[in-house]
Amino acid sequence: MIQRGAPRIFISAGEPSGDLHAAGVVRALYQQYSDASIEALGGRHLEEAGATIRHSIEGLAAFGVVEVVTKVRAHYRLLRSLQQDFRRGRYDLAILVDYPGFHLRVAEAAHRAGTKVLHYIAPQLWAWRPERARRLAAAVDRLAVVLPFEQEFFERLGVHSEYVGHPLIDRTPSPPRDQARARLGLAAQHRVLGLFPGSRSQEIRRLWKPFRDTANQLLQEGTCDRVLVAGTADGLYPNPGQIEVLRENTAVLLAAADAALVKSGTTTLEAALAGTPMVVAYRVHQVSWAVFQRLRTVRWVSLVNLVADREIVPEMLQSHATPSELVVRLRPLLDPADRRTIAQRQGLELVRERLGQPGASRRVVEMAAGLLDPCD
Repeated sequence: MIQRGAPRIFISAGEPSGDLHAAGVVRALYQQYSDASIEALGGRHLEEAGATIRHSIEGLAAFGVVEVVTKVRAHYRLLRSLQQDFRRGRYDLAILVDYPGFHLRVAEAAHRAGTKVLHYIAPQLWAWRPERARRLAAAVDRLAVVLPFEQEFFERLGVHSEYVGHPLIDRTPSPPRDQARARLGLAAQHRVLGLFPGSRSQEIRRLWKPFRDTANQLLQEGTCDRVLVAGTADGLYPNPGQIEVLRENTAVLLAAADAALVKSGTTTLEAALAGTPMVVAYRVHQVSWAVFQRLRTVRWVSLVNLVADREIVPEMLQSHATPSELVVRLRPLLDPADRRTIAQRQGLELVRERLGQPGASRRVVEMAAGLLDPCD
């Protein structure tokens, strides 16, 4: 067998959720390549997994056309630095995790320099930019997809992809409901609403007021007894009133809640895995929304409905994400005997079945090994 040096790997995650998923890949990489050199664009989770943080994700994340404009300079400087690394042959393989717009440019830079590219958690081009999939196909060597319908979509467009299952399945299971409630000091008879307004400061600014006002109305009318917010370490939640802001593990609150008001994104799948009925809401800048509406190619926005291929959870987007409409949708979900609650719980079971089996990070490393050791 030909002797090769220790693999030099760059792994990139531009936001907190990708940082967490990328950390699982790094741990699996070290199991197979104990002598690997792994540098990263990432944060705390990647650092704890053993990667050397070459570039920090602090201040990078944004969503929406207008919101992304505010981060252009930081992304441009970072891209220039990575282009130099690739041209100098610093890495054998680049593993890019989610964060689609920026990572497409990184993939193209790596490809031009002859660095192998594996993209993990495919960009959601099926939602609003299917024509860009061909550009992706020219820039990546392998694509690891985490949603069951994605492989067929990308294969039709000539992108070699593999369905690896969703990394959420690999996380520690949610605690039992009684344990989660005891941990949060909730009585068994309390009807509990969980609020999940997101992790990005832009999301919190747009969603906090309608989420807060919705919760306060439900408290005042007696539909629920406690409202808890999954707060970030530095998130701002002004004038919470009776609402309690936790800096607590999201999984614990999801396990304890009777129902949840959740911003669109990965948290909806976490709620599905916990079996927690939910209403999904989202707001972006009006210009961003207009662009998305013009380009979108899918009927639903929430991952839960996309995986199920039917409406499981209500989606209250943009002008519909108002307290008056959110209250109407949430009220029945706080009653476990309501037919709408029962129907949603049944739908969430279907979503859990479709998210695949544990081992996503291990499967990604198997794909990486095929690029690092093509002759083995």
